[in-house]
Amino acid sequence: MRDTTGLAYTPAIAAATQPIYERMKRVMPAVEWPFHAPLVHEINRLKRERNAVILAHNYQTPEIFHGVADIVGDSLALAARATETDADVIVVAGVHFMAETAKLLNPAKTVLIPDTGAGCSLAESITAADVRLLRERYPGVPVVAYVNTSADVKAEVDICCTSGNAVEVVESLGAPRVIMLPDEYLAKYVATQTSVEIIAWKGHCEVHERFTGDEIREFRGRFDELIVIAHPECPPDVLEAADFVGSTARMVDFVTDRRPPRVLMVTECSMSDNIAAAAPETEFVRPCNLCPHMKKITLATILDSLRTLEPRVTIAPEVADRARRSVERMLVVKPR
Repeated sequence: MRDTTGLAYTPAIAAATQPIYERMKRVMPAVEWPFHAPLVHEINRLKRERNAVILAHNYQTPEIFHGVADIVGDSLALAARATETDADVIVVAGVHFMAETAKLLNPAKTVLIPDTGAGCSLAESITAADVRLLRERYPGVPVVAYVNTSADVKAEVDICCTSGNAVEVVESLGAPRVIMLPDEYLAKYVATQTSVEIIAWKGHCEVHERFTGDEIREFRGRFDELIVIAHPECPPDVLEAADFVGSTARMVDFVTDRRPPRVLMVTECSMSDNIAAAAPETEFVRPCNLCPHMKKITLATILDSLRTLEPRVTIAPEVADRARRSVERMLVVKPR
């Protein structure tokens, strides 16, 4: 059997990759593994040859998340741990703003994004010019940018945040009013968790905004003892219908710490697969919304990127210096 790269699934590769398949066999049929195994084997070989590491977001598919990733997690975890690697090459199995963040924190390293089309509806909802106009409209009000923004936007704000430390970042500024952008729903959620007045932008995640409170209630009617955990990028009626609201990292902790018998995770669908692989006693109910941008990253594009060391992430120095400051300030603020 061969895949599109011309790599063969041989008995030797089958034996070498079997321990990797064991990590994900609960969420991947055995018939699929022969198509992935040759790419996984070659990617892991090339990583050693290139002194490369792969950073993979929680929304990546299992063959990437469990098969080739060295560092996994949400945006905050990936940003923090990217600074700890001694690799020469960083491959970001995520979307473009994540690759830019990795480059900001590792300016001397080669940072690759396997598909430059892996964007983000949130990052595309606001520009640096928009931030400058907000500052004119609200003089003296500090600006917090969700990490789901371009480097150009990060360069214009005071500090960045992720969903994991957004409340703490807002409160760390010691201001009565804060502009928070670009995710309107995350900003509204943060406003319920703090006394700081939040001025929101109207950007939305195209995955999370599709969920509805009625959908959650319908699932509750169909499944007994269902625990609903939701990402704060979801609309307010979804968060009101949930049992727990938290970042992707906190959602993982909720499942691994509490081991509920049945869970509905209101976030990108692949995350349920990745957690299910390590939580065999939990049944995952999947309202399967997929991120079209995350799914542009595949084993084939990762392999091609490692082979060619392209596409490389570059950021203009005058932008990078200011954007790096905002990200580094974020990393100092720890989630509770």
